[in-house]
Amino acid sequence: MIEVLLIIQLVIAILSVTARVELTGVLALALFSLVSTLLFYLLDAPDVALTEAAVGAGVTTLIFVWVLRHTRGKSDQGSPQ
Repeated sequence: MIEVLLIIQLVIAILSVTARVELTGVLALALFSLVSTLLFYLLDAPDVALTEAAVGAGVTTLIFVWVLRHTRGKSDQGSPQ
């Protein structure tokens, strides 16, 4: 079971790095954190799993999505044509 989850994590990591759309990469990182949470729980570390779920999948994803939302289109507005 753990080996399967590690292979899934490898696939998700490759997807997050090679994603052409930023939001896809951010969502892949959130999924990576959720799989990490499951792995930590299966390895008898529930406190680390809870922290990973809260910080890794929760807060970090919200911050990344917020930054993407507020930086979209700003680079095109300031450049002279």
